[in-house]
Amino acid sequence: MAAAPHPSGLPGSVLLAGGGTAGHVSPLLALAEHLREQRPDIRIRVLGTAEGLESRLVPERGLELVVVPKVPMPRRPSVIAARFPQLLAVAVNVATRAIRENDAEVVVGFGGYVATPAYLAARRTRTPIVVHEQNARAGIANRLGARLTRHVGVTFASTDLRGGTRVGMPLRREIADLDRPARRPEAIEHFGLEPDRPTLLVTGGSLGAQRLNEAFAGAAADLTAAGIQVLHLTGAGKEVVPPEDTPGAARYVVRAYTDRMDLAYAAADLVVGRAGANTVCELTAVGLPAIYVPLPIGNGEQRLNAADVVAAGGGRLVEDALVTPDWVRSAVVPLLLDREATTDMARRAAAMGERHGDARLADLVRAAVR
Repeated sequence: MAAAPHPSGLPGSVLLAGGGTAGHVSPLLALAEHLREQRPDIRIRVLGTAEGLESRLVPERGLELVVVPKVPMPRRPSVIAARFPQLLAVAVNVATRAIRENDAEVVVGFGGYVATPAYLAARRTRTPIVVHEQNARAGIANRLGARLTRHVGVTFASTDLRGGTRVGMPLRREIADLDRPARRPEAIEHFGLEPDRPTLLVTGGSLGAQRLNEAFAGAAADLTAAGIQVLHLTGAGKEVVPPEDTPGAARYVVRAYTDRMDLAYAAADLVVGRAGANTVCELTAVGLPAIYVPLPIGNGEQRLNAADVVAAGGGRLVEDALVTPDWVRSAVVPLLLDREATTDMARRAAAMGERHGDARLADLVRAAVR
């Protein structure tokens, strides 16, 4: 006799597949946290690589990591391409064992290197599949996954993926629940800023963005002289020398990184940064206006990630090559000093935000196991 469904409607065991970059790992961890809150006895295994961020972050969250070989999808003939079928077969076998040993009732894939073997293993074992695509332009793995299931969640309404339903991005709880006005006094104190000055947050992500670092370092004195205080997160290994404090001028605070991005957002009135999917979704969720500077390399997905919020008036887009000290002086300074403009942008950004992506993706998990 089959066991009675759990009151939460969630399965007793899941396999989450995603890794490599924060773009894949962060939503995976956010979903895992939500699933454990809704069903504390749920068994969760994570399929990932030994090289990616998941090798550290997954065990830190108390989750079991099953390591699979990194199998990049070949894009042109090469020695590695010739070995691809063999490497993929090994990865699929590892994923198959992970499903069977954990009696996984559903596989949830987030794209990246490990998602393809996870989807193929799920098909082999006839395990239901849920796909989550973070970017506006879907990757190869998730395009495959979407052909194997009806349960496909996308972050952006503009994402063209077979059967996709917009669920938004599963976000870290400290971001999803952030009340910026309420947390601003704590944030200002945490970063050593002043409570009554307009605040600019500059960030290029964990690795930093050299173009942003150079442009804002070159205009630092102009920003502080205009009364704008800056929190500049340069990225690990990147160095920016802040201007010396001048009586009456605003502060320019430089940090390589912070593990309190919730407070960085709470302190900020405007953000200048890249347009990764997580960044765009976090900024819209908390209602922060932003100037997005898409990476000038890759498949153009960052430009697409920011397209919806820019079209709605909650952000602006600028090409990487145009980001110079002169641009900072002529474009960033007047915008941040225009309180009416940034307030309107904040309202429009918030209207595009989704704070409950984890719960909406969990609904797809429920639907897959019914």
